[in-house]
This record gives sequence, structure tokens and C-alpha cells, in this order.
Amino acid sequence: MQDEGAKVQFLPIINGLQKMALYETKARWLNLSKIIYQSTRVACLDDACLNATADQVEYSQRQIKELLSMINEGNRSQSGHRHSSGLSRTVSAFGIVGFVRFLEGYYMVLVTKRRKVAVIGLHTIYKVEDTTMIYIPNDSVRKHKDDETKYVRLFQNIDLSSNFYFSYSYDLTHSLQYNLSPPKDIPIEVLKNYRTPKAKGSVERSENYLNLSANQKDTEDESDEKICLKNDYNPRSPKKDDGSNYNEKLHESSDASNNILFGIRNKPNKRFVWNSYLLKPVEEIIHPAWILPITHGFVAQDNISVYGRSFFLTLIARRSCCYAGTRFLKRGANFEGDVANEVETEQLVYDAHVTSLHHGRFTSFVQIRGSIPSHWSQDVSKMVPKPPITFDVMDPYGETAGKHFNQLLRRFGSPIIVLNLVKRRERRAHESILNTEYSRLIGQLNITLPPEHPIQYVAIDMARINKSKDENVMTRLSDIAYRAVKKTGFFQSESPYYSHHLNPNTHYRHLEKNSAKGDENFGTKKHITLGEHRGRLQTGVVRVNCVDCLDRTNTAQFVLGKCALAFQLYALGVLDSPSLEFDSDSVRMLEEMYEDHGDTLALQYGGSQLVHRIKTYRRTAPWTSQGNDIMQTLSRYYSNTFSDTEKQNAINLFLGIYVPHMASVPIWEMMSDYLLHHSLTRGVRPCHYSSTSQWWDADWWDADVMESLPLPVEESRKSVALLVPVSKHEPKVDLFLDHHRPSEFCILSELYTYHMSHSVRDYMPNFTTDDSPFSVRRRPGKRQEELSRNQGISTQKNPVMSGKASTESTASSGASSTESEASDEDQLSVVSQDSDEETSNSQQSNGLSLVSFFPPMTETYGDHLHTIERTDLALYKRYVQIGQATNGMPTQSNIMSESNSKQASASFMLVGRPFSFTQDSSVETEPPSVPRRSRDIYNNFVAMATKGPQPPPHRDVLLYQKFASFI
Repeated sequence: MQDEGAKVQFLPIINGLQKMALYETKARWLNLSKIIYQSTRVACLDDACLNATADQVEYSQRQIKELLSMINEGNRSQSGHRHSSGLSRTVSAFGIVGFVRFLEGYYMVLVTKRRKVAVIGLHTIYKVEDTTMIYIPNDSVRKHKDDETKYVRLFQNIDLSSNFYFSYSYDLTHSLQYNLSPPKDIPIEVLKNYRTPKAKGSVERSENYLNLSANQKDTEDESDEKICLKNDYNPRSPKKDDGSNYNEKLHESSDASNNILFGIRNKPNKRFVWNSYLLKPVEEIIHPAWILPITHGFVAQDNISVYGRSFFLTLIARRSCCYAGTRFLKRGANFEGDVANEVETEQLVYDAHVTSLHHGRFTSFVQIRGSIPSHWSQDVSKMVPKPPITFDVMDPYGETAGKHFNQLLRRFGSPIIVLNLVKRRERRAHESILNTEYSRLIGQLNITLPPEHPIQYVAIDMARINKSKDENVMTRLSDIAYRAVKKTGFFQSESPYYSHHLNPNTHYRHLEKNSAKGDENFGTKKHITLGEHRGRLQTGVVRVNCVDCLDRTNTAQFVLGKCALAFQLYALGVLDSPSLEFDSDSVRMLEEMYEDHGDTLALQYGGSQLVHRIKTYRRTAPWTSQGNDIMQTLSRYYSNTFSDTEKQNAINLFLGIYVPHMASVPIWEMMSDYLLHHSLTRGVRPCHYSSTSQWWDADWWDADVMESLPLPVEESRKSVALLVPVSKHEPKVDLFLDHHRPSEFCILSELYTYHMSHSVRDYMPNFTTDDSPFSVRRRPGKRQEELSRNQGISTQKNPVMSGKASTESTASSGASSTESEASDEDQLSVVSQDSDEETSNSQQSNGLSLVSFFPPMTETYGDHLHTIERTDLALYKRYVQIGQATNGMPTQSNIMSESNSKQASASFMLVGRPFSFTQDSSVETEPPSVPRRSRDIYNNFVAMATKGPQPPPHRDVLLYQKFASFI
């Protein structure tokens, strides 16, 4: 977030209220923060009123003790008992989830346990491990209701310790590209020329969180005094001070490089804030630092070690809270264009040795999944494994789909690539009717779209291709992923390396020329500006879907992530070409991350883990996995039939879709929640109400969308919630101080990076001569699986268990297996290719042998034993002679005879130059002695870095003149 021309740098504001203690008095609750000492008083005088006030003052540790003592004495004197305590500490917490009311008074939900799960630069991401609910009103004013306990139990069915995440400094609701982009609501020129307002009276201090609200019309005026500085959290009693402190703050906001520093806080994306309803009662009252947005989804991070240099691979999945629910109860979309099971997945890769977001190299790739944007559902009243698909509301003009894709254009820009994995041909029409409707909707929307920004539609039948012996579904998906990533690109925070200009890769050059803010002359320029600061932006997104958006969708997203990972590692200077093999350590690590990613999302939406995993479509799953597939199918069926209704009611209660004290019917007595999620029943005009000519003649996208394409509107017109001038090492923007905590004692073995999954420790074989995480591994444990896969189904030990191969979907048994002659049509012009591995191994023997159980060393280690060549032996002898001459060791002529070879070998080890290092111990270490010549070389090297190149010594000049005389 740095503008090089204007010298304005934006730093994220850190939430300083990271630890707090809750105290209870007879009348109210007192919440105190331990990092930045502030207090918040919460009281509930009756069942319907919540009274919350926040102090503007930051207390010292001594002042906070005096405040607690004063409150204790005051409440003890009111109670009339001298020895009783008027203030009691209830619980310690790490954040406030929010406040909720059912039928009686308000409850306060607090985070009591947290766990670090990822780091992005110096930003830390935590997972909620445990929470607590505290009833706020006193028992003397509590009016008991019969259904209150049922609502509390239903609310607690949302397990906040399961896949809920938050961060004090990083906005998890937005992508890395959005977080690093500067705000656009105030021009850079205004911030660059910003000066202290000349006020006659008092001036507000910059220690308060400020809101720079500048209208576009105001910023065009010549006067800079029209920028209004407002206190953000209590305008009734702003904290005043003289103007000297504020002048000093603005003077300190320029660092050594003459950059003007501003601290910013983004506006969270409400689509991914799951506690937005819980924070609504207090978000306009208390300080923003008390507000803690919590997202739901999945976060994982692994370490790819490339010869000792760490590259962190992070996977973040954000589940939308709009039209959220369970599998069979939430299908399709509502009238606002929000689809079911919408998840935004972001894959980040960055060099962990440079953790600064402004100077490090960070890359990210974003893709999404979501149900087909139409009004369709499945009737679960009948006890059948595959309920029939029906369309509830006919949308002949695609208004709902238009609203959905309008949201995507606003969030991601263009192009939008739709990867549809629904079956296309079936004996009995089931999924295929969705495929036909989806294709019709996109074709209808593309009629009015400009030809340079169409919705690109790609449809493949994964189930049919997977059953075909002539095609490989992973190869087909890899071709689609390669073309899709080249069209959308990926985000890169820094400009390409100089070596990429000198020897450009053809695939990378195509990305650079076509991406936003890319270089059209990449690879052809003769003069390169090494100091330029220019990254790359991802424009557009790949939208993947099947019927459930679970099994097939997760496999397709893994293939997209694998292709993006190759380009990301190439941009970071790790790979010499943007390509990765499936059997390498890095791809195996990525595959396990996407397996966990798919299992977590499947449990949240479908009630069970993945039924058909990535190994199933890769055809590497053992035959024993069929039992696990059957158990997951039964678990999903049981969850969808018996427990999804209660889970859906809990989600509606948690998100505020159903409010108990405003409803006349309890939520468990409602036949369906269709009335709660669709605007048709809330007094809003239904989508099919407008006449045909009104909708068809009007554009289905917003006017500002086309003005900013291919860039997204939300990024090109980004606005922030807080903007304040800061100094470089101010605590509220010092990420180094917040991340490393130098004042706290810590044990190295307990650090998060020690427990992170590591490519060398967890994925590399124990005995190998190749330490690269990108080399192909041939593992002995997988040899039997490969033989079984190459021999066909007839060699399986127990084919009667399911009656079909492990790679065949149990959910697609009704499809015809003779439909492999038709080719899929798509706009990316993908041509299917056969798998090279299958064709090369098709002629192997069908019988088992001893080699299949005990592979040779060549198969295990990759080494071949052969006779030493004469040239290699001569080279080794020469190496030994050099070592003997250097270390002063005896030669072969000094050894007297063969009989004394043992004594000679012993003296061979003892005779020689002594080591420079002493015999150190665990309590004493003696530094080695450094020769004077070595110190001079080091001092000259340091002087060259600080003072520039120095004149060469006279000896070197004479040596160079002698060399030049020969020429």
C-alpha cells in the first residue's frame, strides 16, 4: 500500500485491545483491556435495553489499579457490608464476539481461548478455540420465559470453536490484493499536501482514531482546510489538547525516506463477517477497537523449504453468511443474487525471509465456488438418496443470475470464467436439467455484455470422463486451469525479477502482457529500471460449481491451485519454468491442504467429509478407500435427513435472520425458512414483477461496473473506515512489535513456525539424494497402488465390496457409461489429452512378483551402482592430493608398508593443521580467532556498501596491468 510518486505510505492499524478482563458489579459489567488500558461499561437495566459506554481515555497501569480500587470501594459502601467485595473478576478474554438477545435480556459472547494458525507477513491469524456466554442483567430484574433455554441451546449449536477465525491487524474479509491497495476516496495529492489545520482554538489529537472524510468535490478545491477531522467513537465529548502535539505528530509522520505515513483501517466485507448481527447493538456506540470481525471457513499454512529458504503457502477460505445454510435446505440463489454454499478461496505464497508487506514479495490467487444462480431445490421429504431437482420460480430473463454476476463483476472484475462440472447427459434427467438452464442463463446475459468482457462458460462432465478409460480427468482439468489462470492472472506485490526480463518464459510473458498493470513490452526492453515498483493484479475470477459444490468442485479447485502455485513460485524466483509435477513434495503438500479444505467445507455444508477425494479422480486411491466412501455417504445421508433442520435453525438464529423477540412463531415450529431468506415475502418487489420490456431493455449490471472494468469497482473505488497520520514506530502501526513481542519471554520450541507443517520434515523421504521439493518422488508404498491401477479393475482383491471401481462415483450410477464419444464444448478451446503415465504403463505384466513388495534400491533411492570410470577415479585421486597438500597430511610415499596401514591411518587422522575452533561446551564458548587479513577483507566489504567503490590496491593495479600487457 505504497504510492511511489506521491511518497505516501499506508500502514494497517493494529487493534490494541487484544486481552481483556471482565469485572462484575451489582449494577453493571466493566470490561478492561490489558494491552491498551481502556474500559467499557455494559449494563442492562431491563430486558429490552442494552446500555454500553466506552471511555476515551487510555489509562496507565497505576491508573487502572486506582480505578478498580475506587469502583470496588464505591460498590462495597453501597452494599452496606464492609468486608464484602464490590467488584469481582469474572473471566479473561481475547475479544468480544457480540451481544445477543432472545426473549429475555442480552447475553455477552466472549472469546476465551485462541490459537495461532497462520501468519501473513507480520500479521497473525487466530482460530477461536473456546467461547463463553454471560447473561448481563441482574437476577433481580430478570423475567423468566419458558422458551429462553431452548433458544440458548439452539444458539450454542453453532460451535464457535469450529473453524471461526479473526485477526487484530489483518482484514480477513478481503483478499491480499484489496488489503494492499491504497484508498481511492481521497486523492493522493490531497494526502501528500496535507498540513496541520490552522485552528484558533483547540485541535483534536491524532492519538484518537480519526476519520478523514473528504468529499470528491471538496478535494478539488485549493484549500486543504476543508478536510474534516472527526473523532470516531464519541463526538459528544472529544478529547481536546493544544495544537503542539498534533504538529509534532504530523512532523513525525514523515520517515527517513521522506514518505508521509498514514494508518488505515479497512471497512470489513459484511458478506464474510459472521458476527455482524451480534455486533449491531454496540458498533455505533463503543470504540472500533472493541469490534472484532469473525469469519467462518478454513485457514491452513505450510512451509515449502527450498534448500533452507522458507516460502509460506497459505490457504484461506471465506464462507459467505448471505443465504447460508445446509445442503438440501439451501440450494440455488435468493432474489438478491446470493447463492448457497458460496466460498471464496485465496491461495497465498510469499517469501518468509522478508515479512514486510511493503518490501517483501507476496503473491495470491483467488477462486470461488457457489451453487447455480437459479431458483431450484430438492424435496427431502422422500427418503431417497437423490431427491429430484425442481425449479421453484421460473426466471426466463435471468434477473437473479444477472444480480449474482453483477456482484462478481463488482468484487473481482473481468473476465468471469464459469467452470461447470454438472453432468451433461444422463439416462434419466437429473443433474442435466441444471446444466441446460445454466447454459441458457449465461448465454442470455452475454447478449447485453460488451464483447470484450463476456462471461466465459466452460462445461465438462467429470463423472463421465473419470469412468472413461481413454481420457484422464486431471489432464483435462489441468488444460482448463492453465488457460484460466493465464486469463485472470494472479496478484504479485513486487515487479518481476531482472532475470525474468533477460530470459523470459513464454507462459509468464503472456501473463505479464495481458494482466492489469503489466508490462506490454516485457522481455523485449533493452533498458530495465531496477528501482521501479510495479506489481501485477488479478482481474476476474474462476467460478467453479457442481451440484453440491463439494467433491468435484474441490478437485477442480485443487488443479487450479496447482497451476497457480507454479506461476507464483516462478514469480518468486524459485522455479525456472511455471510447471509442477503431481508426485512432487510441494504438490503433495498442496493436495493435502485442499483435502483438508474440502473436508472442512463439506462438514459445514453437507454434514460429512468428502466422499470422492482428489486421489479418486487421480486414480491413485487404493481399493480399501471404497469402505470410507460408503461410510461418508451414509454419514452425509443421515445428517441431511435428521440433523440439517436444527442446524439450519441455529444458523438463522446466529445470523439474525430470525429474531425471537420480534417473531410470533417459534423457529422450531416453522415449516420452512423460505419466508426468511427471500425478499418476495418481505415487501420487496419480486424479480418477475417488472414487465418484460423493462427488464430486457435495461442493463443488468451497475453503471460504475463498466467504467472500471477489467478492474473491480470495490478496489478501484476503495474507501476506508479510519485514516490518521502516524509515525513509523508508533505502537498502533508497528507490526514488528506486535508480532515478535520483544518484551515478552518466549520459548523457541513453542513458536508457531516450529509446529508448522514442513516440506522437509513431513513430506520428503528419509533417504534421498535430492532435497528439492519439486522433484518427482517414486515411493515404495505407492507401488502396489500404481500396479493395481495400471492392471485394471480385475486385479482388485475384493471387487464385490461395491460392485464397481473405487474411482466410480456412487452418486452417478444412473449415468450412462457409453457416452464417451461426445466432446465437451467450452470457450477456452481445451483439447483433451491422454495421460502419459497411463499409456506408458499399459503394457505392464498383470502378475505380482517379489519386486512389487520389495522394490530395488534404484526404485527407492534413484541411484544406480556401476563400475567407477577411469576418469572419475583420476579426478578423485587429484582431489585427495589437493587435500593432502592443503592440510599437510602425509602422502602415500610416507606410508611404510601395507602391514602398518592401520597405524598409518591413525596417524593420518592425527597429523595435520589444528582446527580454528576450540572445544566448546554448553556453558562456555570461546570465539575463534580471525586473522588480520580476513578482517581487512570484511572491513573493505562493509566500506564498499556504505561509502561506495574504493580505489583498488596498488598490488591489484600492477597485476591488472600485467594481464593487459598480454592482450
